[in-house]
Amino acid sequence: MNRDVEEKSRQEPADLSPPFSRAAVEVLERESVFKGFFTMLRLKLRHRLFRGGWSDEMQRELFVRDPAVGVLLYDPERDMVALTEQFRIGALERAGGPWCLEVVAGMVEEGETLEEVARREVLEEAGIAVEELRYIRSYLPSPGGSSERMHLFCALVDLSEAGGHFGVSHEHEDIRLRVLPCEQVLAAMEGGEPEGSPIDNAASIISLQWLERHRARLRAGAHNEVPGR
Repeated sequence: MNRDVEEKSRQEPADLSPPFSRAAVEVLERESVFKGFFTMLRLKLRHRLFRGGWSDEMQRELFVRDPAVGVLLYDPERDMVALTEQFRIGALERAGGPWCLEVVAGMVEEGETLEEVARREVLEEAGIAVEELRYIRSYLPSPGGSSERMHLFCALVDLSEAGGHFGVSHEHEDIRLRVLPCEQVLAAMEGGEPEGSPIDNAASIISLQWLERHRARLRAGAHNEVPGR
């Protein structure tokens, strides 16, 4: 490689933006094949190709799901984490069984801000009124077949008296709130054997990895608070 080119490549980060936009996809047909708790669409489409030209017409099924919010509950004063535990149909054949440890989570309803959803869900699933929220990030859980986007937050809360059973009965929620030492949760997140970790869903893993990076700073902030404020 030319020395000038090599030096430039070290100094300038590569542009990670894709060369195409939504305009490079032509939807030829859109059909609703199922509408219940969720919606499934069947699309016929074609799109631009990296090598030039257009793809052949193809058929794809799209699982339509509204945006969702996930909230990790962390007590920086006591270095404790709270996770929900509940039955999940998608984990029915999971080696450890279909009861999963997760961050608080829920769907965004029309007219709600992400922060409003976060506070509503924490109150419903953990019985805690949240004041301080830290934004973590958003991501697409499964863009190969689903439209869902997940938005993650960390709520800084007092977990000294947290715990119990929660959930909205008409939504068939049966939730147990587990309050655990942060070190234990981070160790469990690391897993081991395939399907062997009790914490094996993306929202929880991403949130806990964020906490692992920012934990010292969050704890330092808690210890520097003026009593009574």
